[in-house]
Amino acid sequence: MHELHPDPAIGAVPAPDAAAPPVVEIAVPVHNEEPVLAASVERLHRYLTERFPFSWGITIVDNASTDGTWLVARRLTRELPNVSARHLRGKGRGRALRDAWTASDAAVVAYMDVDLSTDLDALLPLVAPLVSGHSDVAIGSRLAPGSSVARAPKREVISRTYNLILRTVLATRVRDAQCGFKAVRADVARRLLPAIEDEGWFFDTELLVLAEHNGLRIHEVPVDWIDDTDSRVHITRTALDDLRGTARMARAFASGRGELELGPTARPVLEDDFGRRLVRFATIGAVSTVVSLVLYLLAHGALGPIGANAFAVSATFVGNTWANARFTVGRRRPNWRLAGAVYVGSLVVTSAALGIVAWAGGGVATEVAVLVVTWLAVAIGRFALLRPHVPRSEHAA
Repeated sequence: MHELHPDPAIGAVPAPDAAAPPVVEIAVPVHNEEPVLAASVERLHRYLTERFPFSWGITIVDNASTDGTWLVARRLTRELPNVSARHLRGKGRGRALRDAWTASDAAVVAYMDVDLSTDLDALLPLVAPLVSGHSDVAIGSRLAPGSSVARAPKREVISRTYNLILRTVLATRVRDAQCGFKAVRADVARRLLPAIEDEGWFFDTELLVLAEHNGLRIHEVPVDWIDDTDSRVHITRTALDDLRGTARMARAFASGRGELELGPTARPVLEDDFGRRLVRFATIGAVSTVVSLVLYLLAHGALGPIGANAFAVSATFVGNTWANARFTVGRRRPNWRLAGAVYVGSLVVTSAALGIVAWAGGGVATEVAVLVVTWLAVAIGRFALLRPHVPRSEHAA
């Protein structure tokens, strides 16, 4: 286990039989958990001893408990091999994880809630892709196919709503950002932790979104999960904090911030993914074209051909631009200057084409045919201007 160095704000008790660094270190953040701490850590310790194939360590992180939690934690470090404890004066799950993971010298750092709501058989599938180097971050998911979950309707609704907001606002593909069962390769954690602002419950959501935003691979494990009926989480306050954190990250990404220097931990970008980009671009374009045609026909009587075209193109512009940035070239933030130029060019070209149709006496069917042809021409130009996203660290390589 690692050697711990207390400072004025932190008390630390190393594992009494500290030896070589473990492959996996599991942090268990606690706050006023005296009644359940010993039973949970003993159960986890027994599981790791009997069934876990990698070397391991457990770190209990007591963040500002006011009951006997720290005394129990210290006793466990004396009684159980490979168990250490740290005591923080400030509250917050994020603060606890940052402290434990920063101090760790394990290859993989993980955490789980002290109630052990997640079945421990998911631990090996969680960390194995990180140990092998296949993935960078791994998360337990209560919303992934194959998961089995028992919890109250209120928590189920809140969880699904929150994750839907994340997927909508931050365009993340992670299904369950808040499950208290996660692991990170330590070299990746060292790159991500300095960029994470939150010290509370939003900490691990921020870690996940930053990792995904920078092209890191996230492995999702379906879990068996049973709700802790004695949870101390203040649901309303936590939900509001999470929404504020989501808004903060959305603003950061919209302003071009959030890209990190990942150095050797960066995932290599494919040199040629033309086929995938072309198919995605064509799919987005087909959907956008159908929507634009419907809007054009609906507005034609009231606005005339040129006005209806301007309405239809404008109505689909933002969605088309965002979808192509996100799914075609892998960017969170579109190049709005380039997109704006394409938008203006599209309006000019299609308006001119419609003007020619009107001069020649063509009807609505001719207008639609001309619009499809001109939109296709504009789309070809737009695709030629799109460039795959390359993380900043790849530019420096």
